[in-house]
Amino acid sequence: MDRSIALRGLGTLLLCAVVVGCASVAPVPYSEMASSAYMAPDKSDASGRVPYRYSTAADWRAYNKVILEPVVIYRGRDHQFGDMSDKDKATLAAYMQTRFADRLRGRFALVREREAGTLRIRLTLTGAVANTPVLGTLSRFDLAGAVYNGVQAARDGEGMMTGSVVYGVEIFDATTSRLLSAYVTKQYPAAYDIKASVGSLAAATAGVDKGADALLAQLN
Repeated sequence: MDRSIALRGLGTLLLCAVVVGCASVAPVPYSEMASSAYMAPDKSDASGRVPYRYSTAADWRAYNKVILEPVVIYRGRDHQFGDMSDKDKATLAAYMQTRFADRLRGRFALVREREAGTLRIRLTLTGAVANTPVLGTLSRFDLAGAVYNGVQAARDGEGMMTGSVVYGVEIFDATTSRLLSAYVTKQYPAAYDIKASVGSLAAATAGVDKGADALLAQLN
């Protein structure tokens, strides 16, 4: 087959994917998360990465220790895993546990006891989208894909046929169990992150990395 014809065919396929919205998901205030009743639309978030949030005037500098609970895999009917296997969910949850712990160690002592100056953080994995095999990577080089991904890169949007991760964060004062902050977020790699397009969970894990950095920035 002529190479130019093949490339045009790929471009057509990619444009069709844009029209149908690909496999993108939009987070919701998940009904079975304990903090869902407190969260409201976050109008200050223009990126769409954190559409729902609850926050208080917490003094994060008053805390120097953190209890990181085991990551919860959400089982509610409004989950957004699609047909993702339980094995992939467990893999992604384990990765979240490791990455968030690594990031938090840069600011807090990770502890198990509830004492003064300690936060308790609960992460709930509520959804994820896997990369589209082969086409996700090829879309970075195809002409039609390059145009779309270029626009998305400029606006910090999702790349074409690229996966993502969706999860909830709940932050409590460990001694009083008072809810200090809660939000749901969707995280994904930069539109031209080629490495994150290779492997079914590569984009989702890259999103976890970005989300862990965002949480640490919030708590500094």
